[in-house]
Amino acid sequence: MADHSFSDGVPSDSVEAAKNASNTEKLTDQVMQNPRVLAALQERLDSVPHTPSSYIETLPKAVKRRINALKQLQVRCAHIEAKFYEEVHDLERKYAALYQPLFDKRREFITGDVEPTDAESEWHSENEEEEKLAGDMKNKVVITEKEAATAEEPNPKGIPEFWFTIFRNVDMLSELVQEYDEPILKHLQDIKVKFSDPGQPMSFVLEFHFEPNDYFTNSVLTKTYKMKSEPDKADPFSFEGPEIVDCDGCTIDWKKGKNVTVKTIKKKQKHKGRGTVRTITKQVPNESFFNFFNPLKASGDGESLDEDSEFTLASDFEIGHFFRERIVPRAVLYFTGEAIEDDDNFEEGEEGEEEELEGDEEGEDEDDAEINPKNFCLLIIHTFLGKKEPSQPAECKQQ
Repeated sequence: MADHSFSDGVPSDSVEAAKNASNTEKLTDQVMQNPRVLAALQERLDSVPHTPSSYIETLPKAVKRRINALKQLQVRCAHIEAKFYEEVHDLERKYAALYQPLFDKRREFITGDVEPTDAESEWHSENEEEEKLAGDMKNKVVITEKEAATAEEPNPKGIPEFWFTIFRNVDMLSELVQEYDEPILKHLQDIKVKFSDPGQPMSFVLEFHFEPNDYFTNSVLTKTYKMKSEPDKADPFSFEGPEIVDCDGCTIDWKKGKNVTVKTIKKKQKHKGRGTVRTITKQVPNESFFNFFNPLKASGDGESLDEDSEFTLASDFEIGHFFRERIVPRAVLYFTGEAIEDDDNFEEGEEGEEEELEGDEEGEDEDDAEINPKNFCLLIIHTFLGKKEPSQPAECKQQ
């Protein structure tokens, strides 16, 4: 039978534990009065990372109540912001009407229906001095050679393959274009943006105007993008302005055998009973830019899209927005490549900033350790006394 010592009916090991606890508390009080320990503890507390949510949880109920009132105000701000964007859409519609005569003239120059005057075609480039010097050197060439060269120089109508060249220049679009799409896109004469009428749900339409061709009978192909400019009831704080929520294409009236969005494949089929084999042909979807006019529909009635479909739809929205905001308003600069260089420079700057921020975050992660502030007191005490950190630190009181 084990031998246990008792003092006044209390086991001796319990008495010893109580003495140790009392001694630790006294030692804690003494050490916490040391300015060096207090300074070290404060420094350690200041270095502890605090997440906003953990801080909010520590606040009194009265303060949390006021925070909820601020959130209500924020929701009202979001609704005012939505009205602001509706008025911006009205302004876009107004100024689109002012731009249109210039875009109509642009189309006439591109198609060759109108030849620009000397005044309209005059342009002073940044490299004007170099071009002038090159012109002076050309003037030194023998007149007969100059006349011969001029006679041989072609003079096509308008600006051939203007929009097709833009498709080739812009990566986002060239990725969609297949080799068999190219001869069709060479017939593209204009792209227009039409905004929804006043009082109608916010939307815009992309119009692709084609000259008569051997592929389809449509003169215009359309893509309508539907937008929403109001805070989501379930998540009002996510509102950042109008967003595309759905889109509709159009039916392309393909001429016989010219539909590039499908391909015909041959498949062998075996009869189960007789064992005979026959060859059948069937049409299956084919990759093509013209699938752009037969888009996926955004999920509705509580149904959700799979990850691939969501990515496809998001890419479609991005392309539609890019046509509206960049391609159509600045078409000549995407034709010459100047706008593409500007976009590349902007993206490089953003990537550099992101890399720098990522590096800073990694450094912070290494420096910051998740330490319970309640354990700091004993941690500092044991460090100060040169003792090993206890495996189960206890709280201590501060004076």
